[in-house]
Amino acid sequence: MTRAPRPLGEVLPALRSRLAPVTLLADVQTRWAEVAGDEVARQAQPVSERSGVVTVRCASAVWASELSLMAPRLLGSLNETRPAGSAPIVALRFTVR
Repeated sequence: MTRAPRPLGEVLPALRSRLAPVTLLADVQTRWAEVAGDEVARQAQPVSERSGVVTVRCASAVWASELSLMAPRLLGSLNETRPAGSAPIVALRFTVR
């Protein structure tokens, strides 16, 4: 018995949830540009995570300083969109390359 084709819009949400990153860092990396914005994503990338603290490597000290000021908003946005039941991001740490 064959199934009738289904619209792609019906299939993608289930597929996306099955393929979702399994680590906190992978989840942050996947959503970073969406949460931080394209320009920030070009200048700073999440590179590691330990005990809920995500380290973001920045292109310069100026970017690290600016993002430190934006950290509460970024942290809130990242935690707000974490999968249900997953551990929260405790803090963001900004370093320079």
